[in-house]
Amino acid sequence: MAKKNMVERETKRLKLVKKYKNKRKSIKDSRKNVTSFTEQLKIQEQLQKLPRNSAPCRQRNRCWLTGRSRGFYRNFGLSRHVLREMSHECLLPGIKKSSW
Repeated sequence: MAKKNMVERETKRLKLVKKYKNKRKSIKDSRKNVTSFTEQLKIQEQLQKLPRNSAPCRQRNRCWLTGRSRGFYRNFGLSRHVLREMSHECLLPGIKKSSW
């Protein structure tokens, strides 16, 4: 299990991303229409005033069962340890242990 504060930090980031998604998108769209450099700088300042954790690139993929961040499989939303255990117990459809 991951530390609880790390998992909570990630949920906080997810909430901030959802909250500022439309505002961030509108600022970025307005940046495309501007031609003068000073106006571009003003728009960039508006973007920088938003909280850092509201940027989607600050999110980290975590296992939904254990909260582990490393060894994450996107298709299942699980870490490699949990994926292996669940596949051995036949809890994941279509996954077999390879043998040759």
